[in-house]
Amino acid sequence: MKKNFLLIFDDILGAVREPLVALDSEFRVVKANSSFYRFFAIEPHQTEGVIIYNLGNGQWDIPGLRELLETILPQNSEFNDFEVEHTFTDIGFKIMHLNARRIASEKEENQLILLAIEDVTDREYSKRNLDELVKQRTAELRISRKNAEESRRIAEDALEEIKKLKDQLEAERAYLLEEIKLELNYDNIIGQSNEIKYVFYKIEQIAHSDTTVLILGETGTGKELVARAIHDLSQRKGRAMVKMNCAALPANLVESELFGHEKGAFTGANARRIGRFELANGTTLFLDEIGELPLELQSKLLQVIESGRFERLGSSQTQSVDVRIIAATNRNLEKEVEEGRFREDLWYRLNIFPITMPPLRDRLDDIPLLVKYFVQKISKRLGKAIDIIPTTVMTSLQNYPWPGNVRELENVLERAVISSSGSKLNIFDELKHASRHGSDELQTLAAVERDYITRVLEQTHWKVSGKNSAAEILGLERSTLRARMRKLNIRKV
Repeated sequence: MKKNFLLIFDDILGAVREPLVALDSEFRVVKANSSFYRFFAIEPHQTEGVIIYNLGNGQWDIPGLRELLETILPQNSEFNDFEVEHTFTDIGFKIMHLNARRIASEKEENQLILLAIEDVTDREYSKRNLDELVKQRTAELRISRKNAEESRRIAEDALEEIKKLKDQLEAERAYLLEEIKLELNYDNIIGQSNEIKYVFYKIEQIAHSDTTVLILGETGTGKELVARAIHDLSQRKGRAMVKMNCAALPANLVESELFGHEKGAFTGANARRIGRFELANGTTLFLDEIGELPLELQSKLLQVIESGRFERLGSSQTQSVDVRIIAATNRNLEKEVEEGRFREDLWYRLNIFPITMPPLRDRLDDIPLLVKYFVQKISKRLGKAIDIIPTTVMTSLQNYPWPGNVRELENVLERAVISSSGSKLNIFDELKHASRHGSDELQTLAAVERDYITRVLEQTHWKVSGKNSAAEILGLERSTLRARMRKLNIRKV
């Protein structure tokens, strides 16, 4: 039996890439394959006839190997995947998985033990390094959170100290705060016109409560900035505001995006998904383009707003959440209700505290501030230094009706900064031909908007979306532009 095995060892197992060694009943090396010698950097004359755990004058004494061979193996026919670690003189530190099997023989003294050795050093190192990295990152996050809490505590203490200032400084403090608001502009809401100041006033009125807010206004007026300003002034500012654009997803995915789903809830639901309501628990949920929400989901949204309870798709377990709702739309929801496209009860529930963002054409005094802000911002990003804005350019910008509002203004200014050379801003868009008073006979706003959108579409060969399209030039979403085309009866001739 022993002789036959050794013949097999030489003929077959000698070509195996895994280190293999045959031991006799006294745990002395009988035979080893070439992989064994290569891996441990030793020669056959150093091993044959030597006890396995005493190879190399004790330098090969692997911890635990003696106990395994002398205690565990005699009681069992095999042991599998026993991990050992050892630092060798010649090959350094190794992590190995050992597998041993007794090869039975009629005579006890002829029994052999086949010991297989797998080098898992690199794999275990990677795993341990990953575990260590996770621990380190977790510790860093805890420190960051602690630092953030400490910073907030310091800020709260400072605020309390300000409140204790003498009465004679109160008027000056209020004035300075007002100046700071105009400078910081509530998270990039730029302006000092009466119209925008009224928006700031409404933001301050409602920010500290949990009341539902509905932000109204044309596309590009900055409705999301208002939502962020309300959130950042609220008691929920410690967590990020969660946003969902109701027009950005197909109707069949909106429900899953809002409320989440369980694995297998529908075709393609390969794993559980947490919805926006669950994600926004304890903070603010901003529902942009709420007028685009499918009618069949509006009742479910109303139920969640009123009760704070919902179920994931495919689940019967009710979830409870504490979410502050801020919604926004460029549609006339009252008209949508009349035409049966929006639920009246949801409209009343959302319209508790409306804030209307004025269009840019009603904020002419803010255009110089906006132009200065965007030119500086864009120039810095593009590595340019434009600090001269000619009066003729500013006049042209103020005379233009801006159907795309602030978003269109930013797009026009970015093209102008890119195209301008030197320190002077030049406008290359044909704004002078779209003057608000470009003809002797005054037109309605709708007529001006229709003419301009038509001209842009003709300029882009009626390319509505994509690069260099009418939507990009106007600074509008594709869906919004198509809606405006339908409303204004704009068709390709």
